[in-house]
Amino acid sequence: MMRLSATLPAVLGFFSLAVAAPTPETQTLEARSSVSVKIASGTIVGSSILGIDTFNGIPFADPPVGNLRLAPPQKLSKNLGTFSTPALPPACPQMFLSTGSSNILIKLLGSFLNFPFLQPITGQEDCLNISVQRPAGTKATDKLPVAFWIYGGGFQLGATVTYDGTSLLATAIAQNQPMIYVAVNYRVAGFGFLPGAEILKNGSANLGLLDQRMGLQWVADNIAAFGGDPDKVTIWGESAGAMSVFDQMILYGGNATYNSKPLFRGAIMNSGTAAPAERIDSPKAQAVYNNVVNKAGCSGKADTLACLRQLPYSTFLNAVNSVPSIFSYNSLGLSYLPRPDGVVLQDSPDVLFEQGKYHPVPMIIGDQEDEGTLFSVFQTDVNDSPSLVNWLSTYMFSNATKAQLTQLVNTYDTAISSGSPFRTSIFNEFYPGFKRTAALLGDLVFTLTRRMELATHAKLNPSVPTWSYLSSYDYGTPFLGTFHASDIIQVFYGVLPNNAMSSARSYFFNFIYNLDPNVGTKGYAKWPKWADNQQLMWFQSADSNSLLADNFRNESYQWIVQNKAALRV
Repeated sequence: MMRLSATLPAVLGFFSLAVAAPTPETQTLEARSSVSVKIASGTIVGSSILGIDTFNGIPFADPPVGNLRLAPPQKLSKNLGTFSTPALPPACPQMFLSTGSSNILIKLLGSFLNFPFLQPITGQEDCLNISVQRPAGTKATDKLPVAFWIYGGGFQLGATVTYDGTSLLATAIAQNQPMIYVAVNYRVAGFGFLPGAEILKNGSANLGLLDQRMGLQWVADNIAAFGGDPDKVTIWGESAGAMSVFDQMILYGGNATYNSKPLFRGAIMNSGTAAPAERIDSPKAQAVYNNVVNKAGCSGKADTLACLRQLPYSTFLNAVNSVPSIFSYNSLGLSYLPRPDGVVLQDSPDVLFEQGKYHPVPMIIGDQEDEGTLFSVFQTDVNDSPSLVNWLSTYMFSNATKAQLTQLVNTYDTAISSGSPFRTSIFNEFYPGFKRTAALLGDLVFTLTRRMELATHAKLNPSVPTWSYLSSYDYGTPFLGTFHASDIIQVFYGVLPNNAMSSARSYFFNFIYNLDPNVGTKGYAKWPKWADNQQLMWFQSADSNSLLADNFRNESYQWIVQNKAALRV
């Protein structure tokens, strides 16, 4: 069991960054007025405050309940009439922890932290809604660019309610680059990504991705009424949201058109690209389905999927949440994630990308320096090379041989000074082996996978530009460094109005407007295209940026490239 005395420094490091994170409940309520927009399904009534019009929780699909539970989303079939949008959009059912979990660390995190995206949310099945925010006074004829946000959360949690775009829009307006911000709720965990042969046979695979796609179609149909330009949509996400952006590029073999027009023209991926995965009916995936069926009391039924659909909500929620969560010893060996089904995802995302079966658009792709630290605090008995190999074989890559994984592990130095948090000498070793495990996990799932996909794209579509970055602005956070999702605090929420926030936002908004981070707001160094010389924009500290060669940990990178077929979760 992890010692409380070892846990508290990391918790306090988190807390120092999180205390000022805004939540919708704490926004000022004064000077609020109503504003309305007419679309095909009805008149949408929102609110206007602090120079921002907000339309939260607009339904875009029929409620996925009853026979529509564990089924593809169905476009909204009723007229909304005059629909007054709620202050807080309903979230989908969440899997914050496994129902059998007693993990002390995460309970401490939930108690001590103010991260909105780490707080448990009460969800509901009728949750397929979309939120739109815009500068007050925007007219239908303004044709502003659109940022389409897809939240992260390991494909098991997340909701639009924790991603209010007011701060982003305020900066965009101040830069004279006003835009429309859209956020989509999609089904997560067992409601959106339940695997199994039964799911495949029923045509109900990867429902969360289909929810996102229907949200994009809603934007194509309706965003012009809000003053947005459906031809200038940039899809943007973080973590599982970034992986979802990648998946939207490869969905249906790269078909991103709707009514003969592309659904988006640019993509921003913060901490995530391809999530290589075994098929939805693989033994590992089937074991998840079988566990849910057993916990639900549906074992032995002639039609187990029909049984799951008929369960009371709470019973089904407890069943799908009975498998290990991302905040557990299994960590990034996810129970729920997009898996190849032959139709929606025709193959593993990395394979489709390598085959050129994707919608190539200009992209920004980047990572936090210490992506793996947050996911390596749980494996306190993984202390040496054999135990790390065994953990990877058991929980991550069941199709990789132990000889292969030993080769991979051996590309990472055992010296404490080589691990993550990087550049911290002998300090921040949370438990023996922690920094090495953190370095490896961060590279495998995020940092070096990013480099591999950038290289693939540069080879297949050299005329379509990409830019890449590495963020180190939270260097010095105890045990965690610039950890996964710290960009949500720094860039998305803009808690600290420093150079890191202002420069990152400026580059992103320039890209949303002009498909080039260097065109638009001036005052920051030129960000070179990745393919030119494989350089990263390095958000080096809170107050300074520089360029960094994207060639670190090259031995590990080369091994991953040569053995990628074995690295599927």
